Formats: sequence, C-alpha cells, structure tokens
Amino acid sequence: MERATFAAGCFWGVEAEFRSVKGVKETAVGYIGGDVPNPTYEQVCAHMTGHAEAVEVHFDPRVVSYEQLLDVFWKIHDPTQVNRQGPDFGSNYRSAILYHSPEQQKAAQASLEKLHKSGKLGDRKIATQIVPAAPFYRAEEYHQRYLEKHGRAACHL
Repeated sequence: MERATFAAGCFWGVEAEFRSVKGVKETAVGYIGGDVPNPTYEQVCAHMTGHAEAVEVHFDPRVVSYEQLLDVFWKIHDPTQVNRQGPDFGSNYRSAILYHSPEQQKAAQASLEKLHKSGKLGDRKIATQIVPAAPFYRAEEYHQRYLEKHGRAACHL
C-alpha cells in the first residue's frame, strides 16, 4: 500500500471521486499544511489554522499508479483557482499536491508541466502547490464519507 494526499477544494467531493478509483483501498478526509495541531472543522473554516481540507488516499500501486491518481486530481477541480473551488473560498480550499517521497514530487511536477503544455487551460496559470506532506489531522468522523452517508453525489447542487 502507498499513500497520496491531495487538496482540491471541499474534501467531501474529492474523497468521493478518489473512492471510486479502482485500486484505492481507503480514504480519509482531514486537514493539512497549517500550524495548529489537531484543528477542528470550525477552526479550519474560520481561517484560524492555515490548514487545507485534504484527502489522504491509500492505494495499491499494482492496480493504480500515482500518476493515474494525479490525472484524477487534475480532472476533478479547477487548478487555476487561487484559494477557492466553486462557491467555496478561502485558503482552506486551495489546490495542492502533498507529496510523500521524492518520486511523488517528481511525478507531481511532471504532471503539472504536462497539463500546462497540453493547452487545456488556455493562458490561465496553474495555482496548484506541490509541497511536502505535513502532519495530516483526520477530520471529525461525521465528515468521513460524508456524501455517501447522506446519499448525495456532489457537494453542490
């Protein structure tokens, strides 16, 4: 099993997307990249911690590669948005790839360059951060698999 961590806006929808990928064995939503240990959802949403909402993905690399997970990441959000996705705004909704190894860092940078060169984004600049994974704080249990628990397919109607 390997681990990958992504921030791409509201963690409920990001988690649901990664859970649907064959080879993803487990996911958890939580907070990463801030300076307050064990933050609460209320603290993160009030912009008091510096954390981003993120999803930690545990995957079987024999079934799905890290590069394939990066492809999912780019497709499920707008990486040109600075500190927002859709109606959600604030630094907690920033776009980030949080790498766990030098190999993940190289793959993330290569995938960003590939997306940039593809022309799919026109002249819009990619705002996604590629940074080392910091301590991941699992969100409160009611946030885990939130959309699934509530019979919803997406965060926003």
